[in-house]
Amino acid sequence: MLRQTPPNGLPFMKMHGLGNDFVVLDHREGGVAVTPELATRIADRHRGVGFDQLAVIEAAGNADARLTFYNADGSLSAACGNATRCIARYLMEESGTQGLTLLTDRGALPCVDAGEGLTSVNMGAPLTGWQEIPLAREADTLHLPLEGDPVGTSMGNPHCTFFVEDAEAIDLATLGPATEHDPLFPERTNVQFAHLIGPDHLRMRVWERGTGITLASGSSSCAVATAAHRRGLTGRKVTIELDGGPILVDWREDGVWMTGPTAHVFTGTWHG
Repeated sequence: MLRQTPPNGLPFMKMHGLGNDFVVLDHREGGVAVTPELATRIADRHRGVGFDQLAVIEAAGNADARLTFYNADGSLSAACGNATRCIARYLMEESGTQGLTLLTDRGALPCVDAGEGLTSVNMGAPLTGWQEIPLAREADTLHLPLEGDPVGTSMGNPHCTFFVEDAEAIDLATLGPATEHDPLFPERTNVQFAHLIGPDHLRMRVWERGTGITLASGSSSCAVATAAHRRGLTGRKVTIELDGGPILVDWREDGVWMTGPTAHVFTGTWHG
């Protein structure tokens, strides 16, 4: 049964994937009802715990678990690739299995142990229709009608990808929020700036909707890789260099597989 307040504190786990950090609440046997207000209090890096996203694990009859994601501003997100990978690793180690399925608003996501400490998640097929992203009006998603000629993609959440000469030179703190809140995106958007390093090798920086600049983003990596292939810049299997390190994205027939490391940093109790 859900409680409105945690009388003895709120147990949580802190995890990260390439520096993209999460507070994870394991509510498979019940727990505190998470509200946007509670999520933002926990997200406060000075008075709370701090996170890029918060993930809640719940029991699911038709999958190994169900995940719900909150951004740092308390808004919901249908997809969070790095958190999904972290939780998949945690649950596989708990159960001793090499694979499982996690249910999200994005759909049922297969996850497998990729060996050498890496975890792979199938994030599903990219959505490229203007209504699927969604956009406020009909537009060519391969060439969005914005300065910089970005690509629009949905991986369960909206993405806007700019291919530039040098991602390092971009003023991400200014251009990120301006694009996130552009009227073209009625649900706001994640924003990426990427440049080609070499064959099937990209450098990417990211501004996440509802959070800001992050060291990595799994769903953004999938969006960038598929956008690069659609533009003819790369093949379907791409290594992406993020601020937090490299991630491998492989757009297969059954969906976009993302492979990378995970870390369970610590377990604690929040008394905020």
